[in-house]
Amino acid sequence: MGFTFTSLLIHISLFASILSSASTAASSTSENFIKCLSKNSADTSTSIRSIVYSPTNSSYTSILEFSIQNFRFISPTTPKPQFIITPTQESHIQAAVICSKKYDYLIRVRSGGHDYEGLSYISYKPFIIIDLFNFQEINVNIKDNTAWVQAGATVGQVYYRIAEQSSTHGFSAGVCPPMGVGGHIGGGGIGFLMRKYGLAADNILDAYFIDVHGKLLNRKSMGEDLFWAIRGGGGASFGVIVAWKIQLVPVPPIVTVFNVERTLEQGATNLFYKWQNSAHKFHEDLLVRTIIQAVNGENGGKTIQIVFQSVYQGTIKELLPLMQKSFPELGLESKDCAQMSWINSTLNVAGLSGQPLEALLNRSQQSKNYFKNKSDFVKKAITPTELESLWKFLLEETEISSPVLITEPFGGKMAKISESAIPFPHRAGNLYNIQYVLTWGDGSATTRSLDKSRRLYYYMTPYVSKSPRAAYVNYKDLDLGMNKDMNTSFMEASVWGEKYFKANFVRLSFVKKKVDPGNFFWNEQSIPPFQTKWI
Repeated sequence: MGFTFTSLLIHISLFASILSSASTAASSTSENFIKCLSKNSADTSTSIRSIVYSPTNSSYTSILEFSIQNFRFISPTTPKPQFIITPTQESHIQAAVICSKKYDYLIRVRSGGHDYEGLSYISYKPFIIIDLFNFQEINVNIKDNTAWVQAGATVGQVYYRIAEQSSTHGFSAGVCPPMGVGGHIGGGGIGFLMRKYGLAADNILDAYFIDVHGKLLNRKSMGEDLFWAIRGGGGASFGVIVAWKIQLVPVPPIVTVFNVERTLEQGATNLFYKWQNSAHKFHEDLLVRTIIQAVNGENGGKTIQIVFQSVYQGTIKELLPLMQKSFPELGLESKDCAQMSWINSTLNVAGLSGQPLEALLNRSQQSKNYFKNKSDFVKKAITPTELESLWKFLLEETEISSPVLITEPFGGKMAKISESAIPFPHRAGNLYNIQYVLTWGDGSATTRSLDKSRRLYYYMTPYVSKSPRAAYVNYKDLDLGMNKDMNTSFMEASVWGEKYFKANFVRLSFVKKKVDPGNFFWNEQSIPPFQTKWI
């Protein structure tokens, strides 16, 4: 039996009515959510609406995309938040937590937007973003060698504000100035001072933190278990990091930097083999990392270039005999080196040499691309023969996208800190870590580029750590595994969790059960609350 014209009109009317009802319900929920925020915020001077952005707001898209560093996550099909909240005080964050629980929104907390898999601003369930852009206050206290740093500040801002007060103080953190300290420190924080002072997370004295109940806590009130967990275990699994109290470290008035390039034709293979066996044993004032990539050769073909990049805590006069003793094969000469202040060295290693110090305050990445990164840890040197096979792999398909391998040596202070001191477990026994970086400029190359990234990772299997094959949580990689839903078990999550945290994953899961048993702070690689039924 077919539809009559009248029955068709009735069906259209019903459909329109359903759509209208759904739209009205959504509008009502949105309005109620904003009222909830206003009610639960202690701020009486600011209209809550001035810090809340919905998709109908003209500034919504620009605020959403400003901190997105990876073009893989800017597309019409990428899930968008119901609201973006840009708090200006702690009570705004507290209200956001309370009201998101009430209205069943997941929370994503964004500091600098450098999460490699976009987990600080993407969810496939209804969600809001708490964007900490306004939380940039930094209070440096040179007298007691500390600073309070709000979680929305960047690494570059921290370095700059310290240097404003002292030329002989610094902080052990990463090389990318626009990185937000909330996530960077929360996952560990590798950098050029780590062989002397440990990670950024090893140098945290206190924190302000908002828990699942919307309570503002410090180290004393949160307790040592939670304070342990958020320093390297990823704060987003447990709540919202508001601020860190960091330990400043002494740096000399003059440091020395060098960037020495060597190709295969200049003996790069044997140099890297020597570097593998010695860099972790260098004096702790000296960190020499490498950057490996395919480049154009002199004969028109491709070759592998290795850049030996270093920051030495001292003068050229002190460095040269040290290098002659530890790594004479590199043939380092005075002309290869440059002396400068520590703060200027942070510009140099970030690729900003020659720019004013104010460049450290820029929150925008110099260039944005599509990218996929992965990580490994190496415990045994890769032989020259094996390296030659790796070079051959890297030289394949360079017209699509060419991988860059960044390696940082461990040893020094890193080998002296216990694996369980904080959740970051990669300590003694590691020669170096590898970050595999693959970038491309054309979205149509995404599938092929991701495939190449995965093939490179698979290719490296025999040469890296095993049982587990370790990874660095700040180089987040969903290929390692992910939580399917909020009921993912500890055993299921351990597939990726033990790679990041090794035995510390168990303690992290117990802390999660204690502070967030309902798993409100969930994402695709958040720590699951431990349950005895999983044993």
